[in-house]
Amino acid sequence: MKQIVAGVLAHVDAGKTTLSEAMLYVSGEVRRLGRVDHGDAFLDTDALEKRRGITIYSKDAIIDYPGMRLTLLDTPGHVDFAADMERTLGVLDVALLVISAVDGVQGHTETLWRLLERYHVPTVIVINKIDALAPGISRDDVLAGIRKRFGEACVDAGLPQNSADIADNADTPVTADTPVPSDASVIADAQVVTGASTGAIAGGSSARAQISAGSRMEHDEDVAALDESALDEYCDTGRISPATISRMIAQRKLVPCLWTSALQLHGIRYLLDALAAYAPEPRYDGRGGNLSGNPSGNHSNDKDFGARVFRISHDAQHNRLTWLKVTGGELPVKSEIEPYGKIDQIRRYSGAKYDILQSAPAGTVCAVTGLEGTVPGQGLGMQMDASHPLLEPVLTYTVTATDGTDTHKLLGALRELEDEEPLLHVRWIKRLEEIHIQLMGAVQLEIVQELLRTRFGIEVAFDRGGIVYHETIDKPVEGVGHFEPLRHYAEVHLLLEPLERGSGLQFASDCSLDVLDRNWQRLIMTHMREREHLGVLIGAPITDMRITLLTGRAHDKHTEGGDFRQATYRAIREGLMQARQGGHCHVLEPWYRFRLELPADQVGHAMADIQRMSGTFDPPENDGTTAVLEGEAPVEGMRDYAMDVNAYTHGRGSLTCVSAGYRPCHDEDAVIAAAGYDPEADLENTPDSVFCAHGAGYPVKWYKVPEFMHLPFAWQQR
Repeated sequence: MKQIVAGVLAHVDAGKTTLSEAMLYVSGEVRRLGRVDHGDAFLDTDALEKRRGITIYSKDAIIDYPGMRLTLLDTPGHVDFAADMERTLGVLDVALLVISAVDGVQGHTETLWRLLERYHVPTVIVINKIDALAPGISRDDVLAGIRKRFGEACVDAGLPQNSADIADNADTPVTADTPVPSDASVIADAQVVTGASTGAIAGGSSARAQISAGSRMEHDEDVAALDESALDEYCDTGRISPATISRMIAQRKLVPCLWTSALQLHGIRYLLDALAAYAPEPRYDGRGGNLSGNPSGNHSNDKDFGARVFRISHDAQHNRLTWLKVTGGELPVKSEIEPYGKIDQIRRYSGAKYDILQSAPAGTVCAVTGLEGTVPGQGLGMQMDASHPLLEPVLTYTVTATDGTDTHKLLGALRELEDEEPLLHVRWIKRLEEIHIQLMGAVQLEIVQELLRTRFGIEVAFDRGGIVYHETIDKPVEGVGHFEPLRHYAEVHLLLEPLERGSGLQFASDCSLDVLDRNWQRLIMTHMREREHLGVLIGAPITDMRITLLTGRAHDKHTEGGDFRQATYRAIREGLMQARQGGHCHVLEPWYRFRLELPADQVGHAMADIQRMSGTFDPPENDGTTAVLEGEAPVEGMRDYAMDVNAYTHGRGSLTCVSAGYRPCHDEDAVIAAAGYDPEADLENTPDSVFCAHGAGYPVKWYKVPEFMHLPFAWQQR
């Protein structure tokens, strides 16, 4: 039986969770059809989700369907929780990208598409809400809009011959009297079937083998034209085999487009049949399957074991849950995963309920208890770590308790939330005695505020928020850190190199084992990864660098683990100070990609505003009444611009913004001056080293370290 993991992705309100509910209902996995607006959706298990009617956390459900076992991951659709969605992409075998037929491709839909391309996830587009199309809008119009944005690989997979997949349901009655859209191009040959039990629905698909889901694709010249071997096969036999179609989907040469109305249960069985027939099934080779990233350094008892962590949560009993997909070998209960602990339980969830497994083979999505220190995106065993996430918060806020709660208690509560959502980046700024966190937007802010109230009993307030800047370098530099107070010793040499934008931080070792023992090297690598390293211009986190261990020295008698921590931290800071002195440090700021729709007579106003922000834009599309302006601009200028648009267009303008990554700061000097940051006064992140003479340690300023260091420069000599 085919075993696949499918994720459901969409712009908010495209019907993503409703589609998941319909798939569960039609397959017979649930006997009652839940609805988001009623607060009883099977996959919206959290109280906050039920109250707000949105998906906040990724949830999974198991669907046993003829020909496949489908693990369905329903991901958040709101842009404020897109980081959770992005982490889920690393464990998917196929993605269901839901697009509303009414709204078409929206701003966040394009972001999702770029992410799917980046992670090479095979994709099926589900065009939902086809029963709500406006008069005069056809399927061809909708598909043309999708192909214009996403390319010719998007091919119409046809409509089901029987598009109404209905089960008895007292709460959502669908009968012969249910209105069916009059547009024949939307629901072709739709026949409402009544009186079918859930059992009949689950078992009836095998009897429908002659109605091959998506069989139109097997005889479609447009599909054949997308791949040379498929074209040869089509010319020789007059059809394209399901295996070839599956391969094309896996290679992203083909993106089938299927049509549904999830609320009316139209086209759901057809979608399930298409997944059973054509969804690519991964092969697991014992080295982490087909997932990519950077090598992980941990292991389990099974040398072939591999797994990718994609989420951290806590259950009602405060057990820490590590959500993962096994990508190689097998994971038995009580396995030791160094250095994170022993697995106490393996839970396979479906909605809020779960089964206890004794072992999880490759391809299993599960939550395990007993591990500490695991983080989303991490590889376990032979699995590689995930690449640096594309979606990151761009706003930073100061958090204060308004009910007199002790600061340390508030910090502890935020640390627990950060464990679940690492991109919160909780920081205690000692010199200001403030707690700072990073958030994606106003909705996430409200959720964090409510979580602190309901889970920890803490009332908090946030300030207006500032921009999240980063720092980087544009030229390689070797940093040296030496830590030698009395009866301690460690020296570390690190190479800091610039990387392409969006690469994040990468870590490597190029140090011979003859020079420094393997255990010390591993310890240094751990220290490089364990904290957020700050830049020396404004004290912002560094990014887009590779930090490589070049050489180091330990003392047989006096070196302890903490010595290398100090030497490593100081080496990074000393290297950054050298780069700053040479003018090679730079501030990066976040940018938005925007789409602005407004009255044609206001387009000049908008263009002047964008230029004032130092943004760029394409030539506007103008039909004489409405203009569309697309481009990119700094977040600093765009963050409140929606209110300006609403004002000068008198409510007739619409602004959509999505993340466009980080770029060199357009007003770097002003940002540096406003920050007023002194890197040498930041004692928690000092660039200076400590040497020893006459039985006592003494500090040495960063610029004098090369005169005192015990090892010669390593990088310049190579």
